[in-house]
Amino acid sequence: MTDGTRVEWRDWGAAAFEEARRRGAPVLLALTATWCGDCHEMDARTYGEPRIAANLNDGFVPVRVDVDRHPRVRERYNVGGFPSTVFCTPDGNRIAGAGFLGPDGMRQVIDSVRERWDASGMDAGRVPRALAGDPTPAGEVTGRIEEHLAGQLDAQFDDEFGGWGDAPKFPLPRTVEFALKRDRAKARQTLDAVTRGLFDEAEGGFYRYARTRDWGDPDRAKLLADNAALVRAFAHAYCYTGEDAYRRPADRTVEYLIDALWNGSAFGGSQGPGADDTGPRTDLTAYADANTLAVDALLVLTSYTDSDDPREYARRTLSTLREDFVDDGTVRHWDGEAAPTLVLDDQAHTVAAGVRAAQVLGDDDALSMARRVADRTITELAGDDGAFRDGPASGPGLLDRPLRPLDGNVAVADALIDLAVLTGETRYREVARDAVAAFAGAWDRFGVQVAGYGAVAARLRRDPLTITVAPGAGSDLHRAALRVADHEAVVVPGATGPDPGTAVVAVGDRSRTVSTPADLADAVAALAA
Repeated sequence: MTDGTRVEWRDWGAAAFEEARRRGAPVLLALTATWCGDCHEMDARTYGEPRIAANLNDGFVPVRVDVDRHPRVRERYNVGGFPSTVFCTPDGNRIAGAGFLGPDGMRQVIDSVRERWDASGMDAGRVPRALAGDPTPAGEVTGRIEEHLAGQLDAQFDDEFGGWGDAPKFPLPRTVEFALKRDRAKARQTLDAVTRGLFDEAEGGFYRYARTRDWGDPDRAKLLADNAALVRAFAHAYCYTGEDAYRRPADRTVEYLIDALWNGSAFGGSQGPGADDTGPRTDLTAYADANTLAVDALLVLTSYTDSDDPREYARRTLSTLREDFVDDGTVRHWDGEAAPTLVLDDQAHTVAAGVRAAQVLGDDDALSMARRVADRTITELAGDDGAFRDGPASGPGLLDRPLRPLDGNVAVADALIDLAVLTGETRYREVARDAVAAFAGAWDRFGVQVAGYGAVAARLRRDPLTITVAPGAGSDLHRAALRVADHEAVVVPGATGPDPGTAVVAVGDRSRTVSTPADLADAVAALAA
């Protein structure tokens, strides 16, 4: 992605920072993405201006970072969106940061950074507070976490236009899933608004977000990760309501993903708008985190609908991930030698995809993969405080600084809860509890955007609803178990415990054995009450 830039970009890596040390020069990090229209405009307008390019080439070490390829760099240097324009010391400490800069703005920032660098040198940079290594706000996992976040569903809801918060409006699919079990009317109003404002009726798929409170003026980039999460949320809504208004956008989005992003073995990462006289900019690089999210979403949809395409493409993607991305529990972010490994989101979503495949497809190999990845994640990334780091404590820039992201910890904890049920190993649930407890001391400061934390905390406080099915995957009982109106239930197909042709529905030490889908539904209603 150059679009006319005259800057002599280096790749992200240790060599660029070593060069900065040798030259005694600051580093410019340009955080960009293929789908980011403003990034391409800044390339043409600002980095394409000859004098600015000359100043950057002479006085700095310019480094371009594709944020999809380097998610850990994104989380440490993002200054509120993309493009992010960050100047830092050769040690990686931040000197200054901004978003989009036109030529005049860039000249001003260059002058300011030069003054600070000339005056203070390496002392001009600072380490963000989030990377200071302070203890996490640990506490007890109690009911007040769920209660608080359920209250935030109401406190932050936009009664007029749907969704939570003001402009810009994001769809927040994890928050929608939290609401589906606690305030379904708000979840449905939000999904209806997302369909009207962000769903592309012509091509299918969802745009990233809306710039206005009424879901207008959407950012027209489409990311695989966002679309996968929305497919799952809409599929769950269809399960709860039976209404085609929620199934149709999910089905159409799957068609879009297959038509626009399938690269022959997995899904590409994104599609963004092109220039006026060009087609869309499509990144067909397959990223582990987004593809495992897609596997999860496709299997959720097929479990509710028996659709062939979601099942088939989930199988193909899962096969590619197992063969090309996962090596003895370590997940590679993309299929390339330079790809980062052991990124928490990659690890967590791979576990989630594996346990979903075990439940929906009866795939024992996927469950074994999930277990190996979980074990490696716990060994390599879990800290003494229970919280998971976002990746290895090594690398150039600020990568060696500890970052313990709440969202990533929620994702891994949620997957480990399911894994504990499917394997019978309670240690996974204990690790999940430790990860959630590591942040529980700040429960009253959490907003609706992290409602997923409330969902996983609630799961840890209650006995799971489990349905153990003696027939293999695909039987009527198995299909009925998958369609239980509780998207947090865990289904164990092909089990040897129940008599053939039966299922055991259990919540804690209470259970019922059933032999028909109707009896299964009655048992779930009785035990989950």
